[in-house]
Amino acid sequence: MTVNILHLHSSFSLGGKEARAVRLMNAFGDRARHTIVSGVPGELGARDAIDRGIRYEIAQNPPPLVGRPSVSRYEAIAKFMAPFDLVLTYNWGAIDGVMAKRAFAKGMPPVIHHEDGFNEDEASGINPVRTMYRRVALGAARALVVPSYTLERIAQKAWKQRPDKIHRISNGIALDRYAADPVPDAIPGFRRHPEAMVIGTIAGLRPVKDLPLLVRAAAGMVNRVQLVIVGEGPEAARIRETAELMGLGDDLVMPGFLPDPHRYIGHFDLFALSSKSEQQPISVMEAMAAGLPVVSTPVGDITAMVSEANRPYISPNRNEVCLRDCLQIFHGRAGGRRTVGEANREKARAEFGEASMIAAYAKLYGEAICRPGAFL
Repeated sequence: MTVNILHLHSSFSLGGKEARAVRLMNAFGDRARHTIVSGVPGELGARDAIDRGIRYEIAQNPPPLVGRPSVSRYEAIAKFMAPFDLVLTYNWGAIDGVMAKRAFAKGMPPVIHHEDGFNEDEASGINPVRTMYRRVALGAARALVVPSYTLERIAQKAWKQRPDKIHRISNGIALDRYAADPVPDAIPGFRRHPEAMVIGTIAGLRPVKDLPLLVRAAAGMVNRVQLVIVGEGPEAARIRETAELMGLGDDLVMPGFLPDPHRYIGHFDLFALSSKSEQQPISVMEAMAAGLPVVSTPVGDITAMVSEANRPYISPNRNEVCLRDCLQIFHGRAGGRRTVGEANREKARAEFGEASMIAAYAKLYGEAICRPGAFL
């Protein structure tokens, strides 16, 4: 019997949580039918990653997921949710789906909430008003799923959720794809300079990613570098402006969003992150699987994710000088990059396989609807 699933997303543009949700949709195949709501109308880029043959639709004129607390709005959301077998909500922008279940519980399907991290407004500390709201709303959730140890601690201590309700499920990727050499010309506009080290990143171009910080760090290096930033978003102009001001304009490549990172990530010499907030980034897993060293700001679980050999290159502070120094160490040291990268590849193979992630979600979702084998 097909399971009818409603997905309430804060946004359905292609980021880490959306990529994982789509991968699960593809893995479940014809065992499920999906209805997708984006809390930001028009942000639907992730649907391009849904496999042909997967039964899904984008909901037309759903009740708004954001707005002032309102019993009438919660009631409208609850009525919209009621016909489904399972409701999956994602991040703060969809928390009102959980609150609707709290306010109108009778006859409602099970709700599983997923929290993957914080935006700019909570990057430097969790919002106390949102914390109280989450405490109230999440009491109605069948389960709360988080990918990182950091979020697991926050869920227990700040959001006051029972340990048995919290499920920490590591993200996972198709590791074998990253064993192959990158595809030539997979990055439009990129041509390697023989004397430059190529620093690459994959990110939504949003303030929380603080990519101007990475630009300043790369521009401050002694030796020549090329910086490749793959992604799209509202910060694109600011990133380019920073590069021009720092004299890096000719060595910055911004091709926009590119699907299938395994096709191009191997063109990087190392992978870098400058985020204000992360939890367990899929992009870091992809870099590790491709055998790259990772240089990052000290956020989320990144220090625990990378290999022991890579940990000295996680910046101790979130500023361009510390990040620059960590990047600088790798310039001209191809052997050192390979050694750290291979250690990362081995750790990725041991911990970040896709099959175990899919099995964990299939088990959790099946148990929620009292059909343990529904997605297997």
